[in-house]
Amino acid sequence: MKADDLDPILHGARRARLAQAMQAGIAVLPTAPERVRNRDSHYPYRYDSHFYYLTGFAEPEAALVIVAGAQPKSLLFCREKNAEREIWDGLRYGPEAARERFGFDEAHPVSALDAKLLELLADQPALYFPVGADAAWDARAIGWLNAVRANVRAGVCAPERVQDVRALIDEMRLVKDAHELGVMRRAAAISCAAHRRAMQAARPGRYEYELEAELLHEFRRSGAQFPAYSPIVAGGANACVLHYVANDALLRDGDLVLIDAGCELGGYAADITRTHPVNGRFSGAQREVYELVLAAQAAALGQVCSGKAWNEPHDAAVRVLAQGLRDLKLLSGSLEEALEKETYKRFYMHRTGHWLGLDVHDAGDYKRAGKWRTLAPGMTLTVEPGLYIRAAADVPERLHGIGVRIEDDVLVTEAACEVLTAAAPKSIADIEALKRDTRPRAGDAR
Repeated sequence: MKADDLDPILHGARRARLAQAMQAGIAVLPTAPERVRNRDSHYPYRYDSHFYYLTGFAEPEAALVIVAGAQPKSLLFCREKNAEREIWDGLRYGPEAARERFGFDEAHPVSALDAKLLELLADQPALYFPVGADAAWDARAIGWLNAVRANVRAGVCAPERVQDVRALIDEMRLVKDAHELGVMRRAAAISCAAHRRAMQAARPGRYEYELEAELLHEFRRSGAQFPAYSPIVAGGANACVLHYVANDALLRDGDLVLIDAGCELGGYAADITRTHPVNGRFSGAQREVYELVLAAQAAALGQVCSGKAWNEPHDAAVRVLAQGLRDLKLLSGSLEEALEKETYKRFYMHRTGHWLGLDVHDAGDYKRAGKWRTLAPGMTLTVEPGLYIRAAADVPERLHGIGVRIEDDVLVTEAACEVLTAAAPKSIADIEALKRDTRPRAGDAR
């Protein structure tokens, strides 16, 4: 998403909401630093999500300051214009253009941040800051407070309270606005197309990284800036490794391949997992496990709506999976015993979802005051049950090495939830039909 797609009024309204939540005090939010990959080569730059949510400003070396109170205002500190560096690195807005384009009350060179904060923090009751996020910035904040305290004889008071500003922003980010949902729907559509492309490309004799290349190609050609996380392309028993990212194994006839991948568009992530047969046909054992996971996901999706507690989709999925594991002779004892003793965790060891947004595992608490959070319209999350059956002496051989996960991105509504990623096939009939209709491309040697 380009800067021209951004709405300074929207970001200004978010800053105003934060100032209102603070009531009084100063908030300081630095963006993420650039990171060196090796020698003089950097990783692709990715701004801090909290900073971007409030500013829409994507340049490094920047900080946002919000002054709350009777006359709230927001100040951006950013790099100055530099003709020589712009030849090498591209456009810099500079303070004046950034103030106008992004709707700030003031903008200053980032080099002026320390001096300006000594002035702004005087006689303020609180400093709101991402405490503990970065040691260098923590030390810098302590320096501001000590410098203000040094003026005590002049009648200046330093903030008595330092509060983590992220708690306030987390609450804001948890419920998505119309702009955010529009971007997330686009990210979901791109990611669904990428999964369809990877399904069509999969066949025995190809390598996992070839499917990864299909995903990345579809992401980029459709306008997404990055993958939202390192894609998982796991054939056969590799699917039983939850965070498998080597993606270098041969895809074999008769195996499943699990693909967990989503793009990042305008900062917002999609997160989809699909599992499908390399040769286009599910075997009997694969079909049993897949249908079980699909039924668990359907049970979980049925519990995603306004008024339900966060844990209810997970509990619904676990109940289906535990009963299914008993039917597959992978668990003994009663269903209630399996749930109470959590014996199912040998084959299903993760939660059924997480918040989704500017971060793949997005901002927001899951419990408040010891109770699971209640779902509300506008919240977005994943629903992703799975089963991972490693080879073992007490596991029937026909089930060895079968790993299945099915994951969708979901919007909470008042009634039935909206599945944002429904365009990625997941029924056995749809998957087999898509792969059956696939024709080898010209020049395909395999």
